[in-house]
Amino acid sequence: MKNLIIIAIVLVSGVVTAQTNFEKGMQKAFSLWQEGNMDEAENMFERISNAEIDEWLPHYYIAQINSLKSWNEKDEAKLKSQLDKAQEHLNSAMAISKDNPELMVMQAHVLTNWVAFDGMTYGMKYSGKITELYSNAYAMAPNNPRVVFSKAEWGMGSAKYFGQDTKPFCSEIEKSLELFANFKAESDFHPNWGKERAEQIMNSCKE
Repeated sequence: MKNLIIIAIVLVSGVVTAQTNFEKGMQKAFSLWQEGNMDEAENMFERISNAEIDEWLPHYYIAQINSLKSWNEKDEAKLKSQLDKAQEHLNSAMAISKDNPELMVMQAHVLTNWVAFDGMTYGMKYSGKITELYSNAYAMAPNNPRVVFSKAEWGMGSAKYFGQDTKPFCSEIEKSLELFANFKAESDFHPNWGKERAEQIMNSCKE
């Protein structure tokens, strides 16, 4: 009996230590990111993802960083390198956490990076898939503010591209802001972004 208790204590302490290391690593990565050291933050997330093979969050943030770096990238080779890396880590995250609306939104963002880079080439290729991703994410998580906002922003961008009225999407942007106001992330490390961007879009709706 005594041996069983000792084994249980060792196992529990091992889990606690691993969790502590994960939390410390994530805190360090976010701190680097907030200081503007995006590449260093990405490297930190990579180290965490290699050590914590059952955690999808480090992969998610590597994908997000590479997506963010790609929005205004004009060099196609560099863009491809960044978005290929984002896709690689999204694939890893989705293998760990299946049917995850947050990952669906990030996948849509990465595909939108391609469309934003060259709409003529990649619009036809990815637009339907992006719309499908947002529809599936919304069906699963209609009260997730990032899902609601990102879906509306994509619809608004598509309407603008085709010369259509964007105002019908403003009510969805407003709904997302209400959801952001009451949203509580699952942990300090789970996705919690989007409110500021939604506010910017809402202001444009009022103009």
